[in-house]
Amino acid sequence: MKIFRVLSMLLAATTLLTVSSCNDEENEEPDPEDNIVVNGVINPTGEQDFYIRENYHLKKGTYVMKGWCYVEEGYTLTIDPGTVIKGDKDTKAALIIKPGGKAIIQGTKEEPIIFTSAQAPGSRRPGDWGGLIICGKAKNNNGTMPIEGGPDVTHRGDNDDDNSGIYSYIRVEFAGYPFRTDKEINGITFGSVGRGTQADHLQVSYCNDDSFEWFGGSVNCKYLVSYHSWDDEFDTDNGFSGKLQFLLSVRHPKIADTSLSNGFESDNNKDGSTATPYTSPVFSNVTFIGPIGQDPDFANTTQYITAGDLNPNNGSNLGTFQAAMQIRRNSRLNCFNSVAVGYPVGLILDNDKGTSQTWATNRDLKLNNIVFAGMTITGSDINKSWEDAWSEDGKTSDPSRSSFSTQFFLAQEGNASYESISDLMLAQPNSLEPNASYGPLSGSPLLAKTTAELFSDALLNDSFFEKVDYIGAFKSNVVADDWTAGWCNFDPQNTVY
Repeated sequence: MKIFRVLSMLLAATTLLTVSSCNDEENEEPDPEDNIVVNGVINPTGEQDFYIRENYHLKKGTYVMKGWCYVEEGYTLTIDPGTVIKGDKDTKAALIIKPGGKAIIQGTKEEPIIFTSAQAPGSRRPGDWGGLIICGKAKNNNGTMPIEGGPDVTHRGDNDDDNSGIYSYIRVEFAGYPFRTDKEINGITFGSVGRGTQADHLQVSYCNDDSFEWFGGSVNCKYLVSYHSWDDEFDTDNGFSGKLQFLLSVRHPKIADTSLSNGFESDNNKDGSTATPYTSPVFSNVTFIGPIGQDPDFANTTQYITAGDLNPNNGSNLGTFQAAMQIRRNSRLNCFNSVAVGYPVGLILDNDKGTSQTWATNRDLKLNNIVFAGMTITGSDINKSWEDAWSEDGKTSDPSRSSFSTQFFLAQEGNASYESISDLMLAQPNSLEPNASYGPLSGSPLLAKTTAELFSDALLNDSFFEKVDYIGAFKSNVVADDWTAGWCNFDPQNTVY
């Protein structure tokens, strides 16, 4: 039995345990016999809101988490490597770090920390539990914001160096429970999280919403994996300005959202206003593996999106796929040295709200050294349109001209579009087959580059970025170059925890 103490306002009223949060010993770890985790269950009463108001250390073990568990401001949760936390479905379990709170969730390559479904192997579904939410006090462009998904948390601040803890070598599986219609929690949500936070080696699999979403903030991230999720892979909003390198996105051809699923979805804000700071993240070395080419029956239409045994039947609506990159609503997202294959649309620069096309023209939005392959069309200018036609307003189009998005993409330095996925010589980019591998083989056009040509832009002149001589997330298909090896799991449905 694993026992540690969490102080809850509700439980404090019904137990003899009394602890002052203001005494001289508030930084001492509690006696493990003063429990609130009973028989390996975090929050055993299952109350919806469960408040952690004490520094404490969760020892390595396997636990079930119930309800929405909040780490309050001024306190730190530490979780040992190798720990497994199973989210309870009935109580929509989620772990939420409030602004000013911290978590040290630091696994290792050999012993990652796993947040997964409490359902039995073979019966796990996207949305079995809530997810991991991290909030901080960095800047956003919308003031005090409620966090997406339903929890009672707001986030905002003015400290871009704010520190919300360490999040490293973590897997989040089958998260995204829909609290209400279109109110799902993401796999991992960052709300105004500052760059004093460490975030690396994070995998989100089979999430019922976006795998990763950033609402404002400045946190930098490396080595992220989005695998077979429902909606978007990497969603950036409300002035997010972090740096990100080495990301892998893999779609399942039968899982897509009614809102249309994208690799990148990026907005300055929902209204497309010019509120500052602008959403202006800098991505490098991303590999997007889209649905086309993974299943011979997939024909880029809504007809084939069925989810089958993976359908959670929880009110989430199935839809279809859209673009590897959708940049809209005044976003100034930047991406370099990346590859995307097998989407209905490569790039959408949408002017329906805001002027992302203007930012692209003015080079306030940069897309360089990016390779597309196996796209149905290279670009579209209208959301929910699969037509390569010119549009300046995101509504009406001129089919006599190719889209602004296509013309812009092909005109940028280092960009290329190949007709077939096989032209890129990826080792085995079909996630539905055994031993999938997304690294390039010798002779691939993603290789034989120089760091001078790939990292010449001033936005990449930062010590955060590792200067490499290849496009995409991987140098090759050999195990030594596979940074997912050892800690990622690409078959969580059948893993016994």
